[in-house]
Amino acid sequence: MGIDPGLVVTGFGVITIKDNQLSLMDYGVIKPSPKESLAERLLTIFNDVGEIIHSYNPHIFAIEDVFYGKNVKSAMRLGQARGAAMVAAAEKKVPIYEYSARKVKQSITGNGNAHKDQVQFMVKAKLGLNHTPEPPDAADALAIALCHEHQFREADL
Repeated sequence: MGIDPGLVVTGFGVITIKDNQLSLMDYGVIKPSPKESLAERLLTIFNDVGEIIHSYNPHIFAIEDVFYGKNVKSAMRLGQARGAAMVAAAEKKVPIYEYSARKVKQSITGNGNAHKDQVQFMVKAKLGLNHTPEPPDAADALAIALCHEHQFREADL
């Protein structure tokens, strides 16, 4: 399971690997109401991630690491959204792996500076989809899950 955390939109993607074949189980977004307080939005993320984990029983939980930019407030809020999702995984005892956005892009496209449309294209190709996964937050979550699979496939070589 991959998570692209955010207070406004949190993307999720669930893939499965059987006999070295990747397939899509589900993907989408969690969108807390912007009218809710910060605490209520974090609770929505926690509860919805918990429900997704309960529904699909993933063996791993891969999440994007905090991007350290110039806007400290944005980084802190992203960290809070990550925390809510990570606590949901920890509560269900699902091992958590963290990947930087650059690592995910490098793993999926071969370019650590790839644009969102390039990530979407490669997620579509790697999962053999006949449509581009939308919205981009959900595609990013699938990319995070695929990045984890790629890391562990390389470790087995």
